[in-house]
Amino acid sequence: MSRRSFIASVRSRTVVAAWLGLGLLLASCILSGPAAAVERSLRGELKRVLILHSFGREFRPWSEYARSIKAELERQSPWPLDVQEHTLLSARFNNPGPEAPFVDYLGSLYQGKPPDIVLSIGAPAARFVQRYRAKLFPETPAVLTVVEQRLVNRLDLTDNDVVVSVRNDFVAAFENILKLLPGTKTVAVVVGASPLEKFWIDEVKRELKPLEGRLDLVWYSDLPFEEILKRASALPPHTVLFWGLMSVDAAGVVHEGDIALHRLHAVANAPIFSYQEPFFGNASVGGPMHSVAETSSKTVSAAIRILGGEKPARIKYEPIGFGSPKYDWRELQRWGISESSLPLGSEILFREPTVWDRYSWQMLLIAAVILIQAGFISGLLHERHRRQLAEIESRQRLAELAHANRYAAVGELTTSIAHELNQPLGSILTNAETAELMLKATSPDINEIRQILADIRRDDQRASEVIRRLRSVLKKRPFEIRDTELNDTVREAIGLVTSVADGRRITLAYAPAAVELNVKGDPVQLQQVVLNLIINALDAVSDADMKKREVSVSTGRAGSHAEIRIADTGSGIAAGDLANIFNPFFTTKPQGMGMGLAIVKTIVEAHRGTIAAENQPSGGALFTIRLPIIH
Repeated sequence: MSRRSFIASVRSRTVVAAWLGLGLLLASCILSGPAAAVERSLRGELKRVLILHSFGREFRPWSEYARSIKAELERQSPWPLDVQEHTLLSARFNNPGPEAPFVDYLGSLYQGKPPDIVLSIGAPAARFVQRYRAKLFPETPAVLTVVEQRLVNRLDLTDNDVVVSVRNDFVAAFENILKLLPGTKTVAVVVGASPLEKFWIDEVKRELKPLEGRLDLVWYSDLPFEEILKRASALPPHTVLFWGLMSVDAAGVVHEGDIALHRLHAVANAPIFSYQEPFFGNASVGGPMHSVAETSSKTVSAAIRILGGEKPARIKYEPIGFGSPKYDWRELQRWGISESSLPLGSEILFREPTVWDRYSWQMLLIAAVILIQAGFISGLLHERHRRQLAEIESRQRLAELAHANRYAAVGELTTSIAHELNQPLGSILTNAETAELMLKATSPDINEIRQILADIRRDDQRASEVIRRLRSVLKKRPFEIRDTELNDTVREAIGLVTSVADGRRITLAYAPAAVELNVKGDPVQLQQVVLNLIINALDAVSDADMKKREVSVSTGRAGSHAEIRIADTGSGIAAGDLANIFNPFFTTKPQGMGMGLAIVKTIVEAHRGTIAAENQPSGGALFTIRLPIIH
């Protein structure tokens, strides 16, 4: 089937279905009632509503009233509605043109089928309806709404008209300003230059005569809107802005009220007040103002009653005054207006929730977590303090134990130390006696005496160095961490035992690293570690019946650690003793206490290092110490 034949088939089926439905509907109506019932069924009792705007469908404040009325009417109506909206627009010009073309347009539009009701929004639309109703829809009832009572043309009202008017109380609006801001001296009134706006300028001046002397009024009606914005941005202190209406400015430029107010609010250095609720929540501080809801409610009530058959002449309303004052919390905060200055019964809207309002349960949860964490942290801090005290006490005990161990080690080195001291002291005595003999000669050799004195000085420094080393080893002081060069530290320790090794005819070799090995540690305690291990190695070699008697010490670098390796050619460590060699009170010496290696391990671990013992394949033991290098 082609596309054209398919469309034709669908159309034919639609026409047949429509005729069948219409036939069934006519049959049911004939069976149920007279021809009037058939007509109602066909029409569904549709109600045609004409809404006539004064300034435009989106021109505030009237657009908000129209929107509210339309929504509420559609919600409450028991009948289907055909709502048609038209805009007069002539009220928005300083010199409005002829209305005849618009009248002709409406006449041709509704000729022979007038609307069931006409709703005029604002005074210009109400005047238009009254002026042309005889020509356009003479029998159609009308509700003239959102019109100020002073602008109602009561002479032309008919029994087909219902008026829902409002009453502007400018004295109340301006007294609200003085109550909120008692220091106000000047009010700059923002208003346009159309005939309607000029009418309201005269009315405001007349109504505010009781406030003369308390307020100076400045009128912006003769200014282009751009100039109004400039002045509003540089207002003197104690000045406020009062927003009246801005449909067209003095330059003839047409403005949408809401857009113009937003531009003013963006640049103004003073608060803005208004008596129209549609401007509230966008820029104005607030106060007593007309209620859109109340006016819309009465308008819709009148329209429903009329559409239901009630005579318009029986529907009467008093002019609607200002409702309870409302204030924008954001504007109160912006301009520093205290809530205590607001009238009793005031409603504060747009209040920003506090942090507590927004996140109350989250904050409670966080507080609970913080309290729990605080408890844990407090416990951990207490435990940390206890550990610090224990660590300090442990270090103190370690220092005392190490000091005692150093005394024991030095005791073993007494012979070596005495030998090291006797050598330089003997040389000093010999050189001194030789010098005395030479001085007794008739012509002593001064150069020779000078060399003898140099030898005495060298031997004295040598003896002093031995005493210094001995004093540093034996000095009792707390555990002290500082930057230490490991090669020099090991070299000094070896210097203390060199004579012991020589006396036992043991070769003591030292191979320092080619680079500096800087570690964090206590140099005296590190020397004690090396000293203890070397003395143990010398003892192991002395006890062994071997031809090769040698102890070798070397330093080097292994990754991020410095290494000290102390090896001997003794008989090594028994396999069963390797696991216990660093345990306190474990010893293989007949006269030993078993504390030397335990102290060595404790000192090394206090320096965040490790120590290991093993047997070498070629014989003898090897002790390896590793300490972190300072980068």
